[in-house]
Amino acid sequence: MEPDFRIDVTEGLDSVEPVQWDALAEATPGTTLFQRHAWLAALQASGCAVPATGWQALVLQLRDGAGALAAACVVYAKGHSMGEYVFDWSWAEAHERAGLDYYPKLLLATPFTPVGGARLLGRDATARAALLQALLRLAHATRVSSLHLLFLTPPERELCRQAGLLLRTTAQFHWSQAQPPWPDFEAFLGSMTHDKRKKVRQERRKVRDSGVVLRRLAGRDIDRAAWELFTRCYERTYAEHGSMPYLNLDFFLRLGDALPEHLLLIVARLDGEDIACALILLDPQLRRAYGRYWGALRHVPLLHFELCYYQALEFCIEHGYQAFEGGAQGSHKMARGLLPVACTSAHWVADARLRGAIAAHLQREAPIMEQHLDELQRHAPLRQEAPQPGQPAPEVM
Repeated sequence: MEPDFRIDVTEGLDSVEPVQWDALAEATPGTTLFQRHAWLAALQASGCAVPATGWQALVLQLRDGAGALAAACVVYAKGHSMGEYVFDWSWAEAHERAGLDYYPKLLLATPFTPVGGARLLGRDATARAALLQALLRLAHATRVSSLHLLFLTPPERELCRQAGLLLRTTAQFHWSQAQPPWPDFEAFLGSMTHDKRKKVRQERRKVRDSGVVLRRLAGRDIDRAAWELFTRCYERTYAEHGSMPYLNLDFFLRLGDALPEHLLLIVARLDGEDIACALILLDPQLRRAYGRYWGALRHVPLLHFELCYYQALEFCIEHGYQAFEGGAQGSHKMARGLLPVACTSAHWVADARLRGAIAAHLQREAPIMEQHLDELQRHAPLRQEAPQPGQPAPEVM
């Protein structure tokens, strides 16, 4: 580590100027809107990712000899494993059986957001490597059970491998535009196998025949009434699954104020009443879209697929977006044209015995996951002679 880096650890995003933070994000390959200061600050200011909910934000800053910010990240001291999407419940149980506390642990990820993107923000590769070493020293100094870095970019994966962290592969399902591009949704459907193409058309027709009318709201057109509707839908869907929602109206209102150019809300109306919404996040610079949250006040068969997948894919094709991420897990997404993509996480475990056991588990798990991904690829819904999607953007591999 360069000797002139000074390390500061503070609580909360308020300790870093937004302009300085976003400048580091801009300088770091593979960042997305979910590493923007406004996104992370909204999670904190709205009370969604705060110590009371099990997310204590610690901001690690590296400053050079002149006092300039060279690298930074926000790492969360977690009191549970919810809202992460790379599951470590068995690791927590192993610690408990060994008589060790698993919580608190440290987590480097965007809360409630299973999206690939750079976590170690820095003005250059040297600063980012120094930041990882500082993060490991923080984990040692605070005597936490473990440190977890989720949904990493390939450079971060390599950096973690060189530092001796344990690597884990999981799978998501993403859509990528073909080369040459599909000009419209029908052309995209034409690239699918007959049975999958027929299934999509049947699903869309059933939603239309139910009387549902859809509309899209973008940016500043999403007013407070629209956010209140969306929040009701979002909370209702969580309640029906017996869960508490991670996010609240205040968070969504803050997004609307701070990041309007990244927001697309799809609203479903039936019998003169708005009954469902899906929120799609847009990254115009990367030409990438993300399906993040949805909810419904009334059940309409297949409406989830229309709002969360087909409408999003139509929008991407119409507006020149190159990729759409459908969120965590869900092999059912393949039938809607999303293909499997490998995602990487990295892990440091303090206890040597459990570190060895987890390393052995991951060594056994890796070929199984590779075989699983190969098997999924063999069942891809696209015809062999059809135009093939481009490679997923490197930040999610």
